[in-house]
Amino acid sequence: MNRFRWTSLIPVVAMAALAGITWWLLQATLPRQNESVVRPKEHTPDYFADNFSVSELDQSGSTQYRLTATSLIHYEDDELSDLVKPAMRAFQPGKPIVTATGDTGTVNGDASIVNLYDNARIVRAAGNGDPQMQADSQHFRVLVNDDVIETEKPVKLQRGMSVMTASGMNYNNVTRVIQLFGNVKGAIAASEGSASSPKQPG
Repeated sequence: MNRFRWTSLIPVVAMAALAGITWWLLQATLPRQNESVVRPKEHTPDYFADNFSVSELDQSGSTQYRLTATSLIHYEDDELSDLVKPAMRAFQPGKPIVTATGDTGTVNGDASIVNLYDNARIVRAAGNGDPQMQADSQHFRVLVNDDVIETEKPVKLQRGMSVMTASGMNYNNVTRVIQLFGNVKGAIAASEGSASSPKQPG
């Protein structure tokens, strides 16, 4: 009689054990409380870099742009990075090197927009019959994909013996055309009236 009872209980015990294991597996795979809630990203640093350097290559494998900085702090919410002592250099075959620097700056997530602040400066080396060009302002925005540098701040432009000041500037490194905006003052040396001379939109 006892043997019959134990034999009859075996399927019940097996089913109970199976149910228990199933419940445990279900609990183990369920997300914990608040785990499914998406945490909003905060404007907090998520990584750092010292002596930062990144280069963009052209189709031939040559360096087209290089961005360097003594330090970089990246923020998770907007993918922006703060830069200290940034320098942006553009290299184009057969054209003078253009260097843009600042005391501080920012770069967006895909490095397509670089902002340079505080003692910002652009220097285009002399070459191809053109003298060195230098522009100084408190802010320059480098649009990497368009190969354009612009500012909405007062700017001082020196090109050889020519000196100009303006309320803003747009420099296209492809066409080498400089546009000055707002209150433009200064003088352009007669011997420097080439295609890359500053122009004021009419």
